[in-house]
Amino acid sequence: MAKCAFLGLGVMGHPMAGHLARAGHEVAVYNRTAAKAQAWVEEFGGRMAPTPREAAEGAEFVMACVGNDDDLRAVCLGAEGAFAGMSEGAVFVDHTTVSSRVTLDLYKVAKENGLGFVDAPVSGGQAGAQNGQLVVMCGGDQPDYDSAEPVIAAYAKLCRRIGESGAGQTCKMVNQICIAGLVQGLSEGLAFAEKAGIDGRAVVEVIGGGAAGSWQMMNRYETMLDDKFEHGFAVDWMRKDLAICLATAEENGAALPVTALVDQFYKDVQKMGGGRWDTSSLIKRLKAFD
Repeated sequence: MAKCAFLGLGVMGHPMAGHLARAGHEVAVYNRTAAKAQAWVEEFGGRMAPTPREAAEGAEFVMACVGNDDDLRAVCLGAEGAFAGMSEGAVFVDHTTVSSRVTLDLYKVAKENGLGFVDAPVSGGQAGAQNGQLVVMCGGDQPDYDSAEPVIAAYAKLCRRIGESGAGQTCKMVNQICIAGLVQGLSEGLAFAEKAGIDGRAVVEVIGGGAAGSWQMMNRYETMLDDKFEHGFAVDWMRKDLAICLATAEENGAALPVTALVDQFYKDVQKMGGGRWDTSSLIKRLKAFD
């Protein structure tokens, strides 16, 4: 068993850190709102720390799942950042979805300080985190990944190294690009079925096992048809991720016309007050704009 720290106890980080504790790892936690860290300790044991540095002291692995590039820099760098508390040879594992640029910057700083750094964004949403069934896509040096993978396994159904530092974040961008188009297509299909006067549930029962089937279809069609969106991966988070995708496409010359369009559709959902709705709420936009 390993000594671990976990930084960021939101809807993803709280259960992920919990799985580490249940697996027998020694876990210290830090959260910007201390009450959340206290609640975690009351549920799982371990200890809470007032700063990332103090959480990271003595840890072999330091995991983070925070909000964005700036949040990640804040927990890593500076006198109270995790890097200042980590011992040489310890590995930082970043589960935040951030830009490849900040990943490469932090990887460089980590290496200069004798630390490992693995970018390891996740897919599977809140339910995947709670059930320990996340997909983890990683970038970084092979030895760092090899040492971290058995610990990550506490909350992952699949963990794979894609390539060098930044490759995990790039893979997550591909994931979000694919989801954006899928959810819009599913929304259009279900809305079309309703307009045509046929039962959407019956339609999915037939087409879900064929070429049109997808995880999004089978896990979201019922709530979409029931107009329920207070769950899952929030539109605000998706727009943050798509902004990273679109900015990276500007840099590498990739064409993302559908992604750019769906991003604007999500902007419409935000204007409807749906920033915290699940990403499948694109269907509400279609109905609102009828």
